[in-house]
Amino acid sequence: MQTRMRRPDEPASIVTSGGTFGGIEAGGTKFVCVIGDDPDTIIESTRIDVTGPAETIGAAQEFFVRAQGAGVRLEAVGVGSFGPLELRPSHPRYGFITATPKPGWSNTDMVGPLKAALGVPVGFDTDVNAAVLAEGRWGAARELGSYVYLTLGTGIGGGAVVDGQLVHGLGHPEMGHVAVRRRPGDGFAGVCPFHGDCFEGMASGPAVAARFGRRAESLRGADLAAAVSLVAFYLAAGISSLIYALAPEQIIVGGGLATMPGLLTRARVGLTEQLHGYPGLLEHRQEAFLVPAALGAMAGPAGTLILAQRAAASRGSR
Repeated sequence: MQTRMRRPDEPASIVTSGGTFGGIEAGGTKFVCVIGDDPDTIIESTRIDVTGPAETIGAAQEFFVRAQGAGVRLEAVGVGSFGPLELRPSHPRYGFITATPKPGWSNTDMVGPLKAALGVPVGFDTDVNAAVLAEGRWGAARELGSYVYLTLGTGIGGGAVVDGQLVHGLGHPEMGHVAVRRRPGDGFAGVCPFHGDCFEGMASGPAVAARFGRRAESLRGADLAAAVSLVAFYLAAGISSLIYALAPEQIIVGGGLATMPGLLTRARVGLTEQLHGYPGLLEHRQEAFLVPAALGAMAGPAGTLILAQRAAASRGSR
């Protein structure tokens, strides 16, 4: 676990005057914990490599408890987690990770232990919903009312804002598991343990690794070009479905695979081809429609601070 504590040249008042917020971006391979109010005022942060639930959540608790002991007055903590999640506050298992494919993490209570250890409200949502909130407040989607954030990495997930509101329902959106058309000649079975060849099964980091025998970041030359072509095709296919279902003004793409060279350029071309002229909006062809995350890797952690702020406001309104 690596921790960035207050620098010696930072006055103590930065971390002790007034309340502030904590956040946890709970990913499948790492937890990123932050304390601050926005992306520019992060006063402490840490990365925790994910092992078992008790050890990983315990390390996150320790980070915040230590900060509280050093004088940080936390108003609330927000958690943006990999899923699927139970997000209905009235449900007895609210705050849990549910039937996740991540070994050992199904039916894990995320909110309860943090509330008990820290004594503050805990906001809870998906990691991609946290990221879409951050991109809307500080990033690529400022001044827009309807937009989608997609992350391409170990998994594929998405969060949507429609008319200024996060999309929730019986569950939460699972954009990585929508069905996608197959690229002609692609016989790959897919890696999703539930659906095989869904969006995530065909274009996630593990799918690239299964196709090429090594992780995407180690690919070079012809293999890299082939991987970019494949991921771009399925990204365009997934986005086509989102356009028809949600009619977003913009789609923002983050995650490790989003940095593959030329990926979004190829996906824009593929999107035009796969829409086949319907609904015929010129905006779908423009560079401003499909964009990289302006906040980069900070989108998720920054968004957890918004979840914390919402949790604190909700407590204050009661």
